[in-house]
Amino acid sequence: MLLEGRVAVVTGGGRGIGRAVAELFYREGARVAVASRNTKNLQALAAELNSGDHRIAPFRCDVKDRDEVEVMIGNVVEVWDRVDILVNNAGVSGTTPIEPGGEPGVDDQVEARWQEILATNLTGLYYCAREAVRHMPSGGSGRILNLSSVLGKFGVPGYAAYCASKHGVIGFTKALALELAPRKITVNALCPGWVDTEMAAQGVADGAGKEGVSPEEFRRRAEARVPIGRFITPAEVARLALFLASDAGAGITGQSINIDGGAAMW
Repeated sequence: MLLEGRVAVVTGGGRGIGRAVAELFYREGARVAVASRNTKNLQALAAELNSGDHRIAPFRCDVKDRDEVEVMIGNVVEVWDRVDILVNNAGVSGTTPIEPGGEPGVDDQVEARWQEILATNLTGLYYCAREAVRHMPSGGSGRILNLSSVLGKFGVPGYAAYCASKHGVIGFTKALALELAPRKITVNALCPGWVDTEMAAQGVADGAGKEGVSPEEFRRRAEARVPIGRFITPAEVARLALFLASDAGAGITGQSINIDGGAAMW
């Protein structure tokens, strides 16, 4: 029970990596507030895990909306008095090619997607961190984990907004780690490569369409570029998050840690 008695907030917790983190933190004794825009996913997770101890609490929240973030964190504090751990997992992806689309409205669609990605992946993360640290104890138990990506360390053509946002997460992590170090609150970024999630499936489909191959063939090629030869699982990312959130990770801050099967070795 590595997190017994601690209060954790996991954004984007209804599916994928966020769900895996919320479930593992719960099983390790934490009281977990799971936030997402999808209330159906939240209710399903809470119903599955709650065993009468009410240590999983679902909160509907769009991290792009500052007011919703303030209300969500306020509700968590009202229920459990504080926030020990914040996992900034909520995120979106999609292609944002910079060249003109050539068809009416295409550029407007790309610009709207750019704004959505930056607002969710970077500004939303800022809103959540700002609110959470106001209720986070000093002295050693405070943790902020930001989900970046290996695309926060290199670029992929057509994904300018996603790469920019994830590079920004790493810069934000380093600056905030220094700012909060006097309070003994650690701040780290997790940088997954390909992870078996719905977002990855969409990325595979997009890549397959761009290269003119089947999704199965695109995935085979993607896995061949990973030294260990496979995608990472959400549970593996969750275990890294658990280590950093626990007492074992107290000496690690300001870091951007790859979990990608060796795809990016820096």
